[in-house]
Amino acid sequence: MAFQTEFEFTLPKGFVDEDGNLHKKGIMRLATAADEILPLKDSRVQSNPAYLTLILLSRVITKLGSLESINPKVIENLFAADLSYLQEFYRRINENGTDRIKVSCPKCEHQFETEVELPGEL
Repeated sequence: MAFQTEFEFTLPKGFVDEDGNLHKKGIMRLATAADEILPLKDSRVQSNPAYLTLILLSRVITKLGSLESINPKVIENLFAADLSYLQEFYRRINENGTDRIKVSCPKCEHQFETEVELPGEL
């Protein structure tokens, strides 16, 4: 089995572009050290550390609907529920290396993997 570096997601609300098109499905790749370090040099992050999240997500989200590019402005215009979802999704795939978790059946103790829906996912 190949090492997975990209993960599909579906935003709870979706990004509405300037033409009114809704974009919900996307792909996020695993973050590199550069993804987490290079944005620290950005003047927007230096003046407002909370902006780090926006730049970081714009680097690791490789696809969102039919948008041609993902940049911090796109992330700025997400609904708060979608931003929260993406932060948790980022944490889950980068800490675990997967969007699945290992669980055990409480009755027979059989272990298996399952995908856990994040709050707001449908």
